[in-house]
Amino acid sequence: MNIPMLDLKAEYALLKDEIEPAVIDALAACQYIGGPNVKAFEAEAAAYAGVKHAISCASGTDALLIALRAIGLGPGDEVITTPFTFVATASTVVMCGATPVFVDIDPRTFNLDLDQVAAAITPATRAIVPVHLFGQPVDLAPLKALCDKHGLKLIEDAAQSFGADLGPKCAGRKSGAYGDIGCTSFYPSKNLSAFGDGGLMITDNDQLAAEMRVLASHGSRVRYHHHVLGYNSRLDEIQAVILRVKLKRLDNFNARRIAIADSYNKELAGLVETPFADGHGRHVYHQYTILSDRRDVIQKVLGDSGIACAVYYPVPLHQQEMFAATHGKLRLPVTEKVAQRCLSLPISPMLKDEQIKRIAGAIRQALT
Repeated sequence: MNIPMLDLKAEYALLKDEIEPAVIDALAACQYIGGPNVKAFEAEAAAYAGVKHAISCASGTDALLIALRAIGLGPGDEVITTPFTFVATASTVVMCGATPVFVDIDPRTFNLDLDQVAAAITPATRAIVPVHLFGQPVDLAPLKALCDKHGLKLIEDAAQSFGADLGPKCAGRKSGAYGDIGCTSFYPSKNLSAFGDGGLMITDNDQLAAEMRVLASHGSRVRYHHHVLGYNSRLDEIQAVILRVKLKRLDNFNARRIAIADSYNKELAGLVETPFADGHGRHVYHQYTILSDRRDVIQKVLGDSGIACAVYYPVPLHQQEMFAATHGKLRLPVTEKVAQRCLSLPISPMLKDEQIKRIAGAIRQALT
């Protein structure tokens, strides 16, 4: 039997008896836009993250765009971020008319190299956007101190890390809750996922929260009065129902991901470079990503064995065609090497122990 990257069918089977009646109730209530489940989910998500405000929107991309707009990002501004992430982290900067500044990554965590971040700050720098990549929290305490020193905004891209603890240096706060704004995605593959698109912005800042609500609703503070150029970016009532059910299980699901990663680490020891958890927070393994010089051989054997795997990300952002004019000559050797050696294996709260052994066995076969 094939092993998928993420077993959404098994997850649905586990939750359907709770999800389906709640969806039917929401359908019968006919409050499809801005209904009670959206409001309840925002309150529950804010309480879970330990923040004052949670503002839902249509996608993780919209969350980043709206957050950047809320801090007043515009032409002439620079935003320091990582080249080893999904394109939305940087494309939203460009959508605001600003310029992304890519710095290299740490070879073990795949997150921003903080020394290089400090060196990249210029008078034009307006914000830093770290990504808690694959569920590994960034060491945010020194990054926040750097932002405070230079008067910069810190916007966390927490699309892959919702539910992760940032550790004692960050007072045990949740991913997304330590910077000025945290942004996350509810795409179906995420740790907390919907049955479609959805996003969330969290903050303790009253002014930023109010501005993000206005931007997400056509730039309107009063109905039919539009104060700024905004967006039609809403989480729908049905997705909110599903997210409310799943939020209650997020900690258990993340704990299972951690247990799976521990099992992988034992099975794959000495075969490949397994993920590095640096101890600054709790890695929640949105992806379990290995490194190997024989990545392509492993990928082929897994595929031939009916086992899914994926390369995140094969082309770093500074090498993407859309950034060729501004970043085409930039060389970031750590990022480029990781992109050539990384491979993500199946990981899901539904993954069984015997499947982990089968995957490890296929990798062992590929390397012998």
